[in-house]
Amino acid sequence: MFQIIGIALVATFLALIIKEQKPNIAFLLIVFTGCAIFLFLVDQIYAIISMIEKMALNAGVNSIYVETILKIIGIAYIAEFASQISKDAGQGSIASKIELGGKILILAMAIPILTVLVETIISLIPN
Repeated sequence: MFQIIGIALVATFLALIIKEQKPNIAFLLIVFTGCAIFLFLVDQIYAIISMIEKMALNAGVNSIYVETILKIIGIAYIAEFASQISKDAGQGSIASKIELGGKILILAMAIPILTVLVETIISLIPN
């Protein structure tokens, strides 16, 4: 965590200094730093996904549901990342459209899971 914080703080200070002379370079530095931090965390993300898949396998959960949930989580993180980049570039309206698109995609992917959940609840209710 200290490495991530160190990289982020150095990039922040550099961006603040560069922003006065070359705002485009400062923006690219921030985007590059965000991508570098993400790449730094890829191993941790892989470990988390593997752990979730093992738990689902042990619990006997259908792998389609686990994959869908992982995709939903991925969409949420990617939409947030893209939204923050747009906000950093001063494009708040585009950022809000990215967030809306992410929410709609998440809802569309969640409908099959919600359908199974509702059907399960209805089957548990006595007639």
